[in-house]
Amino acid sequence: MAKKMRAADDFLHHLYVHVNELNQFVVLSGLKFHEFASSVGSLQNILLLKNEFEDGSFNMHTRLGFVDEKSMPYFAKKISDSKQDLCWIDFSDEKKLNLLTPQEQAELLYIGHKKEPLRSPFYHQLQNKYVYLENKEDKYTKVYFRNLADNDRLVVNVFNNVIQLKERQTSFWRRRVATVMPHFTIDVCDTFRDHMKDGALFSMYRIEKPKVAYVLEVRNVADINFVDEIWDDLNSLLKQKPDGVLEVHK
Repeated sequence: MAKKMRAADDFLHHLYVHVNELNQFVVLSGLKFHEFASSVGSLQNILLLKNEFEDGSFNMHTRLGFVDEKSMPYFAKKISDSKQDLCWIDFSDEKKLNLLTPQEQAELLYIGHKKEPLRSPFYHQLQNKYVYLENKEDKYTKVYFRNLADNDRLVVNVFNNVIQLKERQTSFWRRRVATVMPHFTIDVCDTFRDHMKDGALFSMYRIEKPKVAYVLEVRNVADINFVDEIWDDLNSLLKQKPDGVLEVHK
């Protein structure tokens, strides 16, 4: 009997990753802000370059709103259904915002408007690690990383967080505590580095027999010209043989 092909809905999560090492950015699709925030570690503060958040704080020097660390969970929940693009840059301390020169402020406004920097988007005053530029219409987010290794942690943690949620839900309905939590390691990105440079689609599903496992498939989608085509043609892409497969067991 032929093996049944999995449809898009049979997978727990899909994530598109395209790494540009030269310019230190990654194009991601299938990623929401709350997933980013929970996967990269703590975000101290973010300066909103494009998006309005009425419950946030306001910096008089830059005339821009910002969100501090304690408000981040509420902010993530509040904007989850927003139709506005979210563009921001993180910073260490509001006092540092007040040291930005007129030129630097103009550059930040340009980034928020054009979604690309005039020069390196990493500022000494801000000590920022990221620049997050969302494009809802074209279904992708471009993230500049001061340290590209942070993208590896992001990708792995996105899938590990999905696993944790699934295991908690399963344990709840079966009335038992999950004692062993399967998880992927950072080696995932080392294994699929070349595919991510071309543009890679990661897709994860769960199997229960002979034992519980999570399977991560990667497909090189270098031929895709526009990111939104991935989601339009997802079922067709998933019919193609994966270029790589990793599996973790419970």
